[in-house]
Amino acid sequence: MRLAATETIEAGSVLAKAIYNDKGQVLLNEGVELAERLIRRLQEMGITYIYVKDHRTEDIQYKDPLPPQMRKEAIQTIESVFQQVEEDRNLTSSLVIEKASKRFSELIRLLLGEVRGNKELLTILSDVYTYDHYIFTHSLNVTLYSLAIGMEMKMAPKELETLGLGAILHDVGKMRIPADILLKPGKLTAEEFGEIKKHPEEGFNILRGVQTIPLIVAHCAFQHHERLNGSGYPRGLQGGQIHAYGKIIAVADVFDAVTSNRIYRQAMLPHEGLEILYGGAGTLFETKLIESFRQAVAIYPVGITVELNDGRKGVVCRQNPGLSDRPVIRILEERGSCTNPYEVDLRTELNFVITGCDTTFVKQ
Repeated sequence: MRLAATETIEAGSVLAKAIYNDKGQVLLNEGVELAERLIRRLQEMGITYIYVKDHRTEDIQYKDPLPPQMRKEAIQTIESVFQQVEEDRNLTSSLVIEKASKRFSELIRLLLGEVRGNKELLTILSDVYTYDHYIFTHSLNVTLYSLAIGMEMKMAPKELETLGLGAILHDVGKMRIPADILLKPGKLTAEEFGEIKKHPEEGFNILRGVQTIPLIVAHCAFQHHERLNGSGYPRGLQGGQIHAYGKIIAVADVFDAVTSNRIYRQAMLPHEGLEILYGGAGTLFETKLIESFRQAVAIYPVGITVELNDGRKGVVCRQNPGLSDRPVIRILEERGSCTNPYEVDLRTELNFVITGCDTTFVKQ
């Protein structure tokens, strides 16, 4: 399979991986031949990248970070609880979370088991969702990324569980923001952005009243938009004033935000998202957290076409654990011409580095 931008797909290309909505329902099944009408529809839905079949890479398979049923049930748990919070605008929202806290704790333990048991670098790129329920998929993705960082930093099991709870509930305050602002397709006005900036405190006020979860979980919601240099919100905290969990969730939150399909912009590729994080290293985010993230998450996902510094092009076919920027490449093009495929392992071929990505796809 090959990862390709939907805007470059030609009619007649065949889908190599099913596309799901955020409820776990199949929008388009693997093996479907893509007519022009279907390609246009994917583009209209804001789906930026898909996997397509290619005879030279047919044995290359993307592995989901979670079993589909587990992902579906996780999203349903987040959605059902968050919607109750949205419907209940009074102080009993804390009671809603309290009743659900056992479910969330069990979910975090299940997610931890999956992340621990998966020796591959974490990849969430190909999980394609429509924007209507972005907050629910975002909450799950941020949790997975946060747990990956925490595990890379050798955090204790109990710490990971608390971090996971903080991550999965970090955006619950958004359920108090008017939907017409939260889902606005265009640029927000200063007044509307002011409303959005209230969600960390809203989340804190909901979560601090929950007796069955640690208070630090509420501070995760309060602090995930704070930045090292004090430029964040809502309180402009700096450096050591921000809890370690808040700093981790901030990294995960930004990365998922820029690499997800949204109603108002296309998703970035993972290496582009990493560049955004490194642009804020030491000023907005702790550099050691970005480094831990880089070790745990696949920056060049399986199936993406890359170019090496000597001009050769190929497809990422395997990851090297702990070396996210040095995967195994199946070379398909050399000196501008197609070549018999062979592999280059960047873990051992130290003279070569990836210099670019290409998501165009031409049927062979």
